[in-house]
Amino acid sequence: MTAHFSLGVHSFHGPNHWRKVELNGRRLSQVNGADETVVRLFALFHDVERCSEGYDPEHGRRAASLVLDLHGDVFKLADSQLEILVEACSFHNDGFTSSDLTIGTCWDADRMDLPRVGIVPDPDLMSTDAGKQFAKYGEIVFDQWQDGTKDDRDKLI
Repeated sequence: MTAHFSLGVHSFHGPNHWRKVELNGRRLSQVNGADETVVRLFALFHDVERCSEGYDPEHGRRAASLVLDLHGDVFKLADSQLEILVEACSFHNDGFTSSDLTIGTCWDADRMDLPRVGIVPDPDLMSTDAGKQFAKYGEIVFDQWQDGTKDDRDKLI
């Protein structure tokens, strides 16, 4: 993918960011049960079609188009997984949240890396409980989430 990416390996939206989104997504998926395969592919594809470090509102839709072009040759997903990955890539930069667990996990994993460009994640723009917790507190207490008990810090303050 790095050979395909026009902004170079040191871009704010390049391979280092993709790896962080993958790590964030894997951690969230372990907690919430989202489709980790889709989340990991989202991390790889979501910004690969960027043409600019700044405003580039169509890059998500271009990434979705690349997903469709490469599906079947480079990777293979079930139809339902492909549909989710295409939607996640298409709309990840439009400021939406999603009630779909996997799409929401993709978007939260990306937004968890916003501090790299000086933006503090907004809890209201996170889709999952764990993403909201990260945006509020800068961390996710994974042990408590894995136990099935929600970390209710609001009661502690």
